[in-house]
Parts: sequence; structure tokens; C-alpha cells
Amino acid sequence: MRGIDWNAVKARYAPLVDRVTDRAELDDVLGMMIGEVGALHSQVRPGDIRRPPFEGAPAGLGAVLTRVADGYRVDRIYRSEPELPEERGPLAAPDVNVKEGDIIASVNGHALTEVRDIADELLNQAGRQTLLTVKHPGGTPRKVIVTPVPMVRQSSLRYADWEQSRAAAVDEASGGKIGYLHLRAMGPTDIDSFARNFYANINKDGLIIDVRRNNGGNIDSWIVEKLLRKAWMFWTANGSPPRPNMQNTFRGHLVVLIDQMTYSDGETFSAGIKALKLAPLVGKRTAGAGVWLSDGNGLADNGMARVAQNAQFATEDGKWLVEGVGVTPDVEVDNLPNETFNGRDRQLETAIQMLQKKLKEEPVAHYKASDIPAIKR
Repeated sequence: MRGIDWNAVKARYAPLVDRVTDRAELDDVLGMMIGEVGALHSQVRPGDIRRPPFEGAPAGLGAVLTRVADGYRVDRIYRSEPELPEERGPLAAPDVNVKEGDIIASVNGHALTEVRDIADELLNQAGRQTLLTVKHPGGTPRKVIVTPVPMVRQSSLRYADWEQSRAAAVDEASGGKIGYLHLRAMGPTDIDSFARNFYANINKDGLIIDVRRNNGGNIDSWIVEKLLRKAWMFWTANGSPPRPNMQNTFRGHLVVLIDQMTYSDGETFSAGIKALKLAPLVGKRTAGAGVWLSDGNGLADNGMARVAQNAQFATEDGKWLVEGVGVTPDVEVDNLPNETFNGRDRQLETAIQMLQKKLKEEPVAHYKASDIPAIKR
């Protein structure tokens, strides 16, 4: 309990229980008590709480829309991974043919000039075929059918668009020599994401691994293992480029991006990168959630007061890692709010510049076999 007198803590907060009127307020009291321990993984999850009557589920079209005189203008259609066509948003579907700059004039026959907001017309439409009237500026209106998505999916599409914009910026700035991959978290789907993007960039001279805003999981050792693989010989065949052994080994230079929202296993991954000297860390100090947990202590009403229980310490000196401190970057760079709002990513720019400098100083060797020796008779 980190030296905390838990009985004294209970005595301090117990009088508040008399003022509790529902489960949500009890969660507040439990949360304040847990805060006394100061372990960042210790949080409260609601159990049996009052819920308001269902008023409808909002939905989205996977795009940024702006209200104009004759409807809503499509300012941007969110991009997703080209290798995953099933992940496209509603307006990006191949049979929809809606372009940025087009105007959505109506939804299911209701003119958008006569409604409060397009969100009202998309309410409860997630997963349902929805009729839109769309027109190019100055063009003839036409009917298209789309399937809106829940707002959780809308948020994911927006995130994917950000990821694709980062990858495109790296590719353009480096002339295709540097790759980029982002890990949202460290769970099962992130294994898929890492594999797709890591192996697609394995022959690049440089690679940026972005774990900013990574919200954790437990696959850090699996990823670090891939980065530790070293090529010690090459296979070659007529007409084919050399292939390393270990297979699928990245031999270029690496930079890892972190920030204050990098959390839990994203931090453990970052700490491993630093301890093993695999790459410089660029960005801001991470959140500091270094004691893991099992979520095995559910309460009677299906709520939970999470108990942090698995701490990590260094091999060299036995000091505790990450918790309450985070992982400090080798190069500190802040993304200022106004610059971020206007589309600038100073942390990413710094990573690109560092790799470009490294590639000039230490070009990645492209190995070539020597001549096959003649047989001596």
C-alpha cells in the first residue's frame, strides 16, 4: 500500500457514504480513496448505475461536413488503410462516388435546409441503408445509398485518417526511403496492424514507430523481439534480391515517437526501446502507468475498483520502472495546440529530420554477394 494507513483512509472517507445517493456517487468516493495510493492503473468502473431512457444512437458518414446554404458540404472523406477495403467509411465506398466538395442536400428525403442539424437525420441510421441527395457544386442532384456507421466507428475512421496522413507525410518528405507505422494500443488487433505495416516497410532505410496516445495492452515483448532480430547472412538466387537470415529483419535506422498520452504497455515498449538502445525516443515524457493489473477483482454489482498489482523493475539496479514517472524521451519535442490544430506535427518532423541526418552519416548497406569462386582442378 506504499506506506498508506488504509484503515485511516477508510475512516477519513466513510462519512461521505452517508451523503451518497446512487452508485455513481459511490464510485466518486471509491475513486478518491484509490487516489490515495497513487497508482495510475487503479481506476473505478461503474456497476449498477442509473441510466437515462434511450433517446437514439447517433451515426456518422465518415467525413468532415460543413453546413452551407443548400445543405452540408463534404470537406474531407476519411482515408483508411488501402489494404483493408472493408474498413472504408460510408462515403468512401466504391459505389457511392461522393467527392470532397460535393453537397449533401437531403437525407431520406428530408431537405437539410429545413432541419436543425444533419445529426438529427442520421439518428438511429447506423447499419441501415440511407438515401442521400448529393450534387456537385452547380451540378445536377443525384441519389446515392450509403450505410452510416456508429459514432465509435466514426471516431475510428477519423483516427485512421490521421494515421494515413502521417504515413503520407513521411513518405513524401523522405522520397519513400522512410516508413511509418502507428500503434493505437497493444492488443490483439494491434498485432495485426503492426504485422501489416512493419513487414510492408521492412526494406526501408528508416522507420518511425509511433506510440503516441497508445493506450496499452501487453504485446510489448513480441514487438521488441521483432526489432531485436539481426541479419547474419543472406540467401540469394538468380534474378532475386538477397534475403536476410534472420528472415524479415529490419536493418535500417529507427526512431520511436512518444507523448504524455502514451500509457501502460505503450510505456513498457518505450522503456524497452530505451533500455536496449534500439532507437532514440522523440516527443514528451509518457503518462507513468507502470504497475499492471489483471481485472480479476469484480464487485457484486459488476462494477470494479481496479487493483494495480504487477510492477516492473530494471535489471541493472532493481529500481522501479515507469510508475509515477513515465519514460523520458531522448529528444524532447512538444506539439503546441495551435500548431496541431493547423495541421503541423513538430514531433513527426523532428523524427524525419533525425533519420535523414542518420542516413547521410550512416547509410544502410545494401549487401551484394561476391563472385562465385571458380573450381580449382
